Amino acid sequence: MSIVTVQLGQCGNQIGHEVFSAICGDARGTHGLCSRKESESYRDASKERFFCEEESEVPVARAVLVDMEPKVISQTLATAARSGYWKYDDRSHFCQKQGSGNNWANGYSVHGPRHKEAIMNLVQKEAEKCDRLGGFFTIMSMAGGTGSGLGAFVTQCLRDAFPTSFILNHVIWPYGTGEVIVQNYNSVLTLSHLYQSSDALLVHENDVIHKICAQLMNIKQISFRDVNRVIAHQLGSVLQPTYTAGGSHYSRNPLGDLTETLVPHPEYKMLGLRNIPQMPENSLAYSTFSWPGLIKHLRQMLIANAKMEEGIDWQVQPPRLGPSIPSGRSTNKPLNFNTSIANLVVLRGKDTHSVDLGSFRDPSLYTSWLNPQDAFNAWKTPRAFNKYEKSASLVSNSQFLLKPLDNVVGKAWNMFASKAYIHQYTKFGIEEEDFLDSFTALEQVISSYTIL
Repeated sequence: MSIVTVQLGQCGNQIGHEVFSAICGDARGTHGLCSRKESESYRDASKERFFCEEESEVPVARAVLVDMEPKVISQTLATAARSGYWKYDDRSHFCQKQGSGNNWANGYSVHGPRHKEAIMNLVQKEAEKCDRLGGFFTIMSMAGGTGSGLGAFVTQCLRDAFPTSFILNHVIWPYGTGEVIVQNYNSVLTLSHLYQSSDALLVHENDVIHKICAQLMNIKQISFRDVNRVIAHQLGSVLQPTYTAGGSHYSRNPLGDLTETLVPHPEYKMLGLRNIPQMPENSLAYSTFSWPGLIKHLRQMLIANAKMEEGIDWQVQPPRLGPSIPSGRSTNKPLNFNTSIANLVVLRGKDTHSVDLGSFRDPSLYTSWLNPQDAFNAWKTPRAFNKYEKSASLVSNSQFLLKPLDNVVGKAWNMFASKAYIHQYTKFGIEEEDFLDSFTALEQVISSYTIL
């Protein structure tokens, strides 16, 4: 099945380009460390998922590019075409000249309705090119105006036009120190609207990726491109083909499989992603990893809510389940322990069949209302990913994003209480009631994740 990617705003278009480059580079690579037959079926599955073949023989990304300014889209189209390995369809993009001025309301209430028909026509055409449509993958930032406001609007349109398709929103969480003065407003409005129409929100925090670039990748002067490449690597490590439990063929529908395994209840849609190991390419030749070591680190990253494999708090342990407590959930939950609803581990590389994942099936990691057998899933492939002999990714529906969410809502509420900048939104038709509805919706999400 194929995925149509919708790249929204400057951030979405730049990350989208890196995602397709990473996927194409991985599928073309000779680093697979597995049989030729395995490599070919992996490549075919990857191609069907993300690219369509044209007469020119160069794979064409299944993507729609949307921005309210032309500069980034024209750069993105040109860079992809120059690579010679893949390209975008020249007709699959929509841009205007005026931008959204970092104003969510401008993107959502003005640009969205005005350009809805043109944008949805492009999406429809892209969907019709798929033999089997698996769903939509949108990439957007929460801080600006186009990605967030127009992104939320387009996601609602996708839900209306394709009621049975899966929609996974990839959302970039802004830097805590702030890129835009109203970023917390934009974030609150984006998240609350996406929560209504999306199947799941996969979140990357800029601050975390920045740290990975500095501490793990040893990059001295970090550019947006460096950050975007790390994000693309992590996304590719989950979206590239794998065998799901017991399957002998590559999974048909990654978006459906992801949602089914990780979102058992519509109140819980926030997914975090961790991927190990990560290091500069020139260090790979001198590094060896064992599966038990990688799994041990990944599990501790999960329960201690560590953002990367450096600086993990090894003191955090799961609560001991007491027999006297009917729910099986201990009330003496350790400080900093991260409770999960559902987890997915993706293993790529040699000897994946022999990896023991029992430690992720421990009932004390999970909330009491889901059977641990249903709460944990593993996908595997013997095909190595992106030059890493062994790599493991964790997609987790847990309390990973509770603190960042609480922070953003708190900061936005403080500004709202003093009516700061509200007039910038009301002039485009977003009223105070709309803000209050968004705050209420996110407070509900925070409370649901807090009581796990």
